[in-house]
Formats: sequence, C-alpha cells, structure tokens
Amino acid sequence: MSSKSGSEWAAKNASRAPQASSSALAARQAKQRHAERLGIDAAFIASLVDRFYAKVRDDALLGPIFAAKIHDWPTHLERMKCFWRSILHNSGEFSGNPMIKHLALPNLEERHFAHWLELFYATLREGEHDEVATRLIGGRARMIADSLLTGIATHRDGLTGARAGENLPHV
Repeated sequence: MSSKSGSEWAAKNASRAPQASSSALAARQAKQRHAERLGIDAAFIASLVDRFYAKVRDDALLGPIFAAKIHDWPTHLERMKCFWRSILHNSGEFSGNPMIKHLALPNLEERHFAHWLELFYATLREGEHDEVATRLIGGRARMIADSLLTGIATHRDGLTGARAGENLPHV
C-alpha cells in the first residue's frame, strides 16, 4: 500500500469513528433493553450477586477458597455487580482480568467450577421470574466458567487442556 493510499484509508476511516461509536452505543443500549425486558435490571443483578455470594461464603468447598482471597466483601460484591452488568447489559463498566485472578489460585479444578455453577444455577432458579432470563444468565455463567477453566487447564497442561470445560453442567 502506498503512503498516499494509506493516508486516504486513514482519513476515510477516521470519518467513520463517530458512526462506529454510535453503532456500538446503540448495540449496547439494545442489549440492555433486551435484558431489562426479561427482568434483568440492575436491581435483579444486585440481588442475584448478593444471594449467590452469601451461598459461596457458606459453602464447604468454595467458601475457604474465597475466604483466603477476599478480605473486603462489600468491595468484592460491588465489583461482581459491575462485572455482571457488563456481561448482561454490555455496560462496559467492568475492567479487570478475571483469568489472572483465577490462575493465581492453586489447584482449581473442574469440580470447583462445576460446583460454582450448580450454586449459581440454584440461586438463579430461586429468583426465577422468566425461563428465558434464567437460560440467558445461566448460559453466560457457563460460558465464563468454561473460559476460566479452559484457560487454567491450558496454562497448566498446554493444548491438552483446551476442552477442559466441556463437561461443565448447563442450567
């Protein structure tokens, strides 16, 4: 590509940036409206996170893992609410690297993620008001668990860990 055609490309695409930004914003708003039509609003997400992590804290398998790492629960819960709003509303408000946090935990295995999902699904079903919403949220939770487990297994075992999450439970 000549520098002139490269410059022309840059100029042409620079003029599209505001359009792309407004398109991204519109898509983000549409995703949030869809979730809210299903009853997945900020209050629902906050309640789900609070109820779920109360179970995690009391859980024999997961509680000790979290207790060893989380010393400021109110801050952690607010962070998880931001995370789930980002996942379910595409709000863009969460920044961080969950993979790094999970890689730092020794001995995390499929059984931990499967149990986390079962607790999450149970919490979700307790507050269920819409089956479609339950499947949507549960599907996102499974996708996250699968991604984290696969990342950890791949980091530890190389490519043999690439399908580590395939046996995780579904909602």
